[in-house]
Amino acid sequence: MDYTNEPVCIKDIEKIAQRVMPGGAWGYYNSGANDEQTKTDNESAFDSYRLHPRMLRDVSKITTHTTVLGQKVRTPLGIAPCALHKLAHADGEAATSRAAAKHGSIMILSTYSTTSLEKVIAQGDGTTQYWMQLYVYQDRHVSETIVRRAEKAGFKAIVLTVDAPMLGRRLVDARNKFNPPPHLRLENFMDPNVVNGTGYAPDLAKSKNETFGATFGANGDQSLSWANGISWLKSITKLPIIVKGVLTAEDTQLAIDHKCAGVIVSNHGGRQLDGALSTIDALPQVVEAANDKIEVYMDGGIRKGSDIFKALALGARAVFVARPVLWGLAYKGEQGAFIALDLLQKELELAMMLTGTTQVSEIDESYVYTPVNRWVRHSRRQP
Repeated sequence: MDYTNEPVCIKDIEKIAQRVMPGGAWGYYNSGANDEQTKTDNESAFDSYRLHPRMLRDVSKITTHTTVLGQKVRTPLGIAPCALHKLAHADGEAATSRAAAKHGSIMILSTYSTTSLEKVIAQGDGTTQYWMQLYVYQDRHVSETIVRRAEKAGFKAIVLTVDAPMLGRRLVDARNKFNPPPHLRLENFMDPNVVNGTGYAPDLAKSKNETFGATFGANGDQSLSWANGISWLKSITKLPIIVKGVLTAEDTQLAIDHKCAGVIVSNHGGRQLDGALSTIDALPQVVEAANDKIEVYMDGGIRKGSDIFKALALGARAVFVARPVLWGLAYKGEQGAFIALDLLQKELELAMMLTGTTQVSEIDESYVYTPVNRWVRHSRRQP
């Protein structure tokens, strides 16, 4: 169905993005691993949780202000890391950054950004939090260089992705034989003096290591472990370390043991291990294991403000979205990315008002009915 007015929900923006994006780019953003069970579950699992609203409460003043890593943010809704924003719009991550600044929360920048981290954070307003997502490579000097650049530029945390020792098998990309356009460059792998210079143009980047195909997924350190990874990262930066890709109580405890600042309950948007739990179903066991000793965040499958509310009620301190922002970017650049965030923000505020809550700290599990058949484990495996 075509619409003549502005989109009124994330699903509207998704339909527009599918229509305007090239097939290969759409497939790359939208695909999941194998049969896409986990990708599908990420969205559908929210429907198993019902809301438990309270009435006759003063909801004339609603605020979504909260704190993340001890810093005040306007909203618990942030932007998750995703590669190659210039597939969606020529302004890429710079446009996303401006939308994030206007929105007032946190942007996690992908290592595989098509805009340098320095240029991305320069689009902020000085109050927006930026976190740097990181993969660890066999040549750890490559990862160390990105970490040191991020810390120097003013990023507030390092987000270590731990669920991708190897890329998941994404059948849509395999069928499409997807390769990004050759003009796109992974600017975080380039000499910052070159890429951030006034005379820089993408066609000046000649090294094969600066192209997507030569870097993405190739050279990851598959020996990375709790024992040899976190301590190394702590040795090269004073920034808080957040572990992204945690789905279990066991790994949550290990993150606490290694003094990480937080964990992101994530299954990589269903793009890695197909058959893993949806993130909303994994969230309760992570929150229980965290026991307020470590901050817990979540991404995956959020398409409505009520989804955000449910995640907060189950214990997430903040949530992050990627695909909705990318769809917004494809729809109308910076403005479209902000529209996507603003739709979710307004829906969250409405859900709060209709459930009888006025601030984030009031939202807890008492506002959600959890499904009787919530996934359980019959035994606890050792780390």
